[in-house]
Amino acid sequence: MKQNLKWGIIGCGDVTEVKSGPAYQITKGFDLVAVMRRNLELAKDYANRHNVPQYYNDADLLINSPEVDAVYIATPPDTHHYYALKVAKSGKICCIEKPMAPSYVECLEIQTAFEKNNIPLFVAYYRRSLTRFNKVKSLLDENAIGNVRHISWYLSRTPSDIDQSDIYNWRTDAKIAPAGYFDDLASHGLDLFIYLFGNVKQAKGISANQQKLYTAKDIISASWEHENGVLGTGMWSFGAYKREDIVRVIGSEGELSFSVFSDDPIELITEEKIEQMVIENPKNIQQFHVENMAKHLQSNFQHPSTGKTAMHTAWVMDSILDKL
Repeated sequence: MKQNLKWGIIGCGDVTEVKSGPAYQITKGFDLVAVMRRNLELAKDYANRHNVPQYYNDADLLINSPEVDAVYIATPPDTHHYYALKVAKSGKICCIEKPMAPSYVECLEIQTAFEKNNIPLFVAYYRRSLTRFNKVKSLLDENAIGNVRHISWYLSRTPSDIDQSDIYNWRTDAKIAPAGYFDDLASHGLDLFIYLFGNVKQAKGISANQQKLYTAKDIISASWEHENGVLGTGMWSFGAYKREDIVRVIGSEGELSFSVFSDDPIELITEEKIEQMVIENPKNIQQFHVENMAKHLQSNFQHPSTGKTAMHTAWVMDSILDKL
């Protein structure tokens, strides 16, 4: 890797304001030199506020700029495939916002394009790099709850004001996100479970649109089996009376519980003790993910979230939604 890798961002929207964009500026060895948004004034505004020297409203200009060495695609998922293939053709390093693409087939095409040219590809499943979830992983590796038998995740929320209005939201447009918030949110947790327990051998699910507030699905249930024999179940309901987010990992000698999206304490329960662990996330939540990309490119460190791992997550999601 060059001493300072120059990054450009395609799609400098909300996710890049705090969660991800600043991480590319504070990571040693990385510089953020360009941003792109279809609205040139909004691209200029972002560049001015974040001290980014170049801005565009044409993605091709950013991708092919000699000043850009690597590209972070932070657009809605329906354009990930389109832009990723352009970046692969340019021969530049890439990170794609999650989910990698709306379908496993598109993910496979993206991964194949980067593999063919031997170009590093990362996907922003940043929970694999957070200290909070690596603490969970270390507890599992230390057999803190014995042999893991089963994992369950329940995620619910009330319909938002946008859900109940006529305001357009790509996250609930079936053409972009067929399973609605499941595509956007459940992908994080399922990818995390793959990181913690290994690849999935089989997965099945049932989905429906109960509320009829938008075109995408709004409730999904699933069961799956990891290759190591751990079984999993999940329920995602986006029309319930309250928000809830709880994961329980049941073992032969205890259990772990934690939240995928909130900072609730990690709880370890065994016959001997009940222990709660509070681990805060960084202000720029993708910071460790981005720093790990630098480590991967600068040394023999293996980044935990690559195109290959994200492609498997997409296969699991498509299996649950019966899209394969």
